[in-house]
Amino acid sequence: MKSEGFRRLLRQVDSLTRQQRSKLVDALRPAISLDKVCEAIDSARPDPLCCPSCGNSRHYRHGVVRGLQRYRCRACSRTFSALSGTPLARLRYRSKWLDYLKEMLGSRSVRAAAKLIGVHRNTSFRWRHRFLDGVRHDQPERLAGIAEADEMFLLESQKGSRQLERPARKRGGVAPHRGIGHQHDCILVARDRSGLTCSFVTGRAAVTARQLHRHLLPVLDPDILLVTDGHRAYRTFAREARIAHAFVNLRAGERVRGAVHVQNVNAYHQRLRGWLSRFNGVASRYLPNYLGWRWALDGERIAAPEQLLERAIGLFHTQR
Repeated sequence: MKSEGFRRLLRQVDSLTRQQRSKLVDALRPAISLDKVCEAIDSARPDPLCCPSCGNSRHYRHGVVRGLQRYRCRACSRTFSALSGTPLARLRYRSKWLDYLKEMLGSRSVRAAAKLIGVHRNTSFRWRHRFLDGVRHDQPERLAGIAEADEMFLLESQKGSRQLERPARKRGGVAPHRGIGHQHDCILVARDRSGLTCSFVTGRAAVTARQLHRHLLPVLDPDILLVTDGHRAYRTFAREARIAHAFVNLRAGERVRGAVHVQNVNAYHQRLRGWLSRFNGVASRYLPNYLGWRWALDGERIAAPEQLLERAIGLFHTQR
């Protein structure tokens, strides 16, 4: 619209009735929401922005698509935007993203969020895991000082699978045998005394020293004191990794010995288990996404939809 026409339109706003102003606000809301989404995407864009196809940082502007600046690579001539190469590429209805992320911060179910936002439940499910695909990688790089580590177990679930690898269980059911076995997913949580938390799905059954080397060792500071229960795998891991280690003997009734305890990580387990229960079962293949989601919500670490969107995009356009 030309400037003169826009000024003429603004002069007519005062003459609108209350109902007309309300309709005007409703008509502008999707465009305003789209602008906020594009601003959040631009703020999360790394500098320099690189082509996701060849990794070259030399490009020029090549039009605007749905409010987002598009570029053409000078090396391979492919076009891309700040969303290309991210989990959010090719998702539609961008104007509704922030409203949906607000419902995710409220831990809404797939169907409840779909009803509130006005999208199909399948779209709601697809959005949830596209957004969480980037959020799950947003974990602390290092744990320092005193770190507690312990595992919790959930009965494995093939929810949503078309072909089951075992006989179906009614309403979740129970494992065929008592104790921890190969029908339980092991979730390892490490948390230092400052509140930084790393969580991993290590596999089925009890955790092993090899799994601890793979998941836990990269996030531990060399001078850390690792506090665990008396599981043999932790003692073997600490000895092989040459990490200071202390443990409490839970079987003997020992809970606290000075600063040696695992109560912080066990409290996190309790919050995680209670939060997961609202979803009436989580498929095992999506567990890492939910662990990242829970860490984003812990202590209101991420309180705004724009922050969650930035975490979902991540730094995918880095120089190769």
